[in-house]
Amino acid sequence: MSTAVRKPVHHAVYDTFADWETGHATAHLARGGHEIRTVGATEKEVRSIGGLRVTPDLALDALRPEDSSLLILPGADLWDTSDDLAPFARKAREFLAAGVPVAAICGATAGLAREGLLDDRAHTSAVSFYLAATGYGGGERYADTDAVTDRSGAGALVTAGPTEPVAFAREVLRLLGVFDGEVLEAWYRLFHDSDAGAYAVLEQAGAA
Repeated sequence: MSTAVRKPVHHAVYDTFADWETGHATAHLARGGHEIRTVGATEKEVRSIGGLRVTPDLALDALRPEDSSLLILPGADLWDTSDDLAPFARKAREFLAAGVPVAAICGATAGLAREGLLDDRAHTSAVSFYLAATGYGGGERYADTDAVTDRSGAGALVTAGPTEPVAFAREVLRLLGVFDGEVLEAWYRLFHDSDAGAYAVLEQAGAA
């Protein structure tokens, strides 16, 4: 596990964000030496689906790709019920164009689809017809799998569906070099499959 100082990871927060979808990723990024900073549409407090109150560390307008190592976009009811979160998808476009990775899960994948960011990249989501309903042009690039990392553009893009928070975290942790190889595989087996035998691999690697 690397503990070197790095640029912060930015985690988007907005009303109705799905607090269970990104917890594995943020917890183990933080343990791996990454500062996690929250970013909202403004600095006004928001509330997650689970009722957690979060006051963002900074507003979206103040976020610059060059100051970040990753932008995480969780799902939220608002991705499908309004255009309120479209600015976050536009910020994702800015990040990818600058070569800074983006990780989106659940409803955030639909937001990226509407922004045209999945038209030319391999990706996944809840189910293919969920994204098809956005009218996007990337249906042929949809992969029916737990999580996908596409590195074909300037910045890498991670996508996953709402039932795969551990696979989502696996891709994020691999992308930022927190775990790799057999240690990453063991981490996934422990948290996804409850494989107690995997703990010994993590303990030996100092990653437990």
